[in-house]
Amino acid sequence: MSGQTVTIPDDRAFASFKAECLCEEGWTMTYTKGGITVWTQVLEEGKSVHKIKCRMVCKDVPAETMYDVLHDIEYRRKWDSNVIETFDIGKLTVNADVGYYSWKCPKPLRNRDVITLRSWLPIGKDYIIMNYSVKHAKYPPKKDMVRAVSLQTGYMIQSQGPTNCTLTYMAQVDPRGSLPKWVVNKSSHFLAPRAMKKISKACLKYAEWKQRHGPNFKPWLYPEQTTLATIPLSELSIQRAESLENIDESSLAETNDREDSD
Repeated sequence: MSGQTVTIPDDRAFASFKAECLCEEGWTMTYTKGGITVWTQVLEEGKSVHKIKCRMVCKDVPAETMYDVLHDIEYRRKWDSNVIETFDIGKLTVNADVGYYSWKCPKPLRNRDVITLRSWLPIGKDYIIMNYSVKHAKYPPKKDMVRAVSLQTGYMIQSQGPTNCTLTYMAQVDPRGSLPKWVVNKSSHFLAPRAMKKISKACLKYAEWKQRHGPNFKPWLYPEQTTLATIPLSELSIQRAESLENIDESSLAETNDREDSD
């Protein structure tokens, strides 16, 4: 999403994202264990922008359930232990909206947040959800957060029959700061696989949870259900990384705080 104006992804953008999710050329495998594989791509030596791709085979999780779990913002607040705050800002079309997400970073790094334009599309029995960073005047960077930039981040869910699926997560993010090497290594060897496992576990508990929390409310499937106000594209602009604070955290050492248990 390198254009000058904010645009809603079209079919070509979804096809391009899917092709990159499936492509392994130019990627370095850094982790493979227990049905989870992680690849990374260094875009420019010495720069903090990097790409990461994770793929997980999910048994006993239908593609439709995975799609619901990744969309359901209320359920995310329950299972995503990294989330600090997340909410929808407004809708753009039947399959695009704008939202806010902030998350905990490994200590002692400062926590990050993003404003993203998110869009989604079922393709046959597969699904894609992807986002990129935008600016909204009502949601400027916060003093206690570092505003990160999602150049392009998303999920591809591939159905593997009625009860199984494969989830691919791909992210190209500028964390706005010079990160220490241990953070990059920890992301690919520990944080990304752990996040994938948490998603899979959340899927197994979703049906029971959803029965008690608006079982028929799924605006990502039934757009007429949405309660979000429509916002015009003109309220949004591209979030340029250069306009944001860039902090140097490269010399920070890892703390020994106990990680959240799975």
